[in-house]
Amino acid sequence: MATITEKIGKLFPQATVATVDGVPQVSIDDKDWHALAEALRHDADLDMDFLVTIVGMDWTETLGCIYYLESTKNHLLCSVKVTTTDRENPMLHSVADIWHVAEIYEREVYDFFGIIFIGNPDMRRLFLSIDWKGYPLRKDYDEDPALNPISIESERQSDTTDTYVELPDGKIEKKTVEIFGKDDFVVNIGPQHPATHGVLRFRTAVDGETIKKIDVYMGYIHRGVEKLCEKLNYPQTLHYFDRLDYFSGHNYHHCVCNLIERAAGIEISRRAKVIRVMMDELGRIASHCLFMGTFCMDLGATTMLFYTLRVREQILDIMDKTCGARMSFNYECIGGLMADIAPDFREDVKALLAILPANLKEYDKIFTGNVIAKNRMEGVGYISKEDAVAYGVTGPSGRASGWACDVRKTHPYSIYPELDFEQVTATEGDSMARFKVRMREIEESAKILAQLVDNIPEGEYCVKVPKVLKLPVGSWFEMVEGCRGTFAVYLESDGSTKPYRLKIVPPCLPLAAAVDYMTSGQKIADLITIGGSLDYIVPDMDR
Repeated sequence: MATITEKIGKLFPQATVATVDGVPQVSIDDKDWHALAEALRHDADLDMDFLVTIVGMDWTETLGCIYYLESTKNHLLCSVKVTTTDRENPMLHSVADIWHVAEIYEREVYDFFGIIFIGNPDMRRLFLSIDWKGYPLRKDYDEDPALNPISIESERQSDTTDTYVELPDGKIEKKTVEIFGKDDFVVNIGPQHPATHGVLRFRTAVDGETIKKIDVYMGYIHRGVEKLCEKLNYPQTLHYFDRLDYFSGHNYHHCVCNLIERAAGIEISRRAKVIRVMMDELGRIASHCLFMGTFCMDLGATTMLFYTLRVREQILDIMDKTCGARMSFNYECIGGLMADIAPDFREDVKALLAILPANLKEYDKIFTGNVIAKNRMEGVGYISKEDAVAYGVTGPSGRASGWACDVRKTHPYSIYPELDFEQVTATEGDSMARFKVRMREIEESAKILAQLVDNIPEGEYCVKVPKVLKLPVGSWFEMVEGCRGTFAVYLESDGSTKPYRLKIVPPCLPLAAAVDYMTSGQKIADLITIGGSLDYIVPDMDR
């Protein structure tokens, strides 16, 4: 941390460096931001090669962004704050040429705050319709429904985009660019649900069966979760986290509860910590089982779905007994858990652990050794470790390319530092590697459960918390390992009972954004393989 502070202080004495929630935060003028970004990315001592997220902000007097960056070598975090006082025509310099994932993150900020990023090649709305009026996450947004009536016309999507270029004299020139070439043959993959993992649309330019370019359109099921949370008290916000990646419901609740508890100075019981981790790992196994079954179904191997659903159903039965639900569990709460575990929870978990090894051998025999599966998956959808980092491809998909990005290891939380488990990685970086990594992660989750099932301590499952919960003025950032990658939450408090800003950082948005890069030059049939192997889920990105 001192190295980051000292280095930036020497390179950019005009910057202000403070510590926010234990993380160095650099505040710098926009005119110096791109130069600082290059230094953070390319300086040998800093090497901040992973852009975790960009948090768009409206501080009333100013608009701006907070960039969270991480070095994958030493896992140090830092943040950068860049603002503008121009609310009529806000502009900041893009860093999409330094971190590829910034292109999609900047589009998201533009969509909801109206900040234009100079140099970003694609300044279109990302989720909202092309004629949407206003920017919903601004504090002065007019919510009158009459301004944005629901259209019954066929869906429209822009065939052009804008890019803003800075000229040598400092003036900004707006250019209109075609999304596809005039002679491109464009077909739609989606927005029907099968094989697109939700209501997602790929506008795909093809040459015969070869993919030339994909334009991803995600704006079908946006629920406005971040805006809704600004009007709710802290316990009420938890309800929405089951409905993002609904297979990572426990993990996501774990993240936001950790964050609020840390901000409020609430220490939960050891019993609640152990049960939270067990629920996370049960959910991870269930999620990976569903991934394997549906992925194989995408490729035509329907039988595999029924094999994996047996294990998933067994886990959902465990969840049902304790949580009272099979999908939207709403189990973790501020202070611990909604209810204690069911009386036969331990026996049910042991029964699951007893059958897992044989089931995994069965999956391997049925599918990964199949010659057709090998031909469809090996060498298909390759992404290198360096590109996985640049595009923000985390979770099992990133680890399949050799990137050791498991948050349980890189930024340990809860009781994970006490547990014996391996971070599963591979080097092939293809669809088969992404499949096998998830199979091996089931074994590691089972190892964690085996260590805890007979060691659940006595104690209360939920500690007392204030009936009216207020957080102190400040900001906090928390990360966990979801089933599909790094999930994070940024929270800024103004001292009231409601969050001033609650930013959700999902793993699936960059996964979908990387599809264009990973499928270029591949066959149409390979698009289904590659998309399935990434295991993104649309409500997680389109929230």
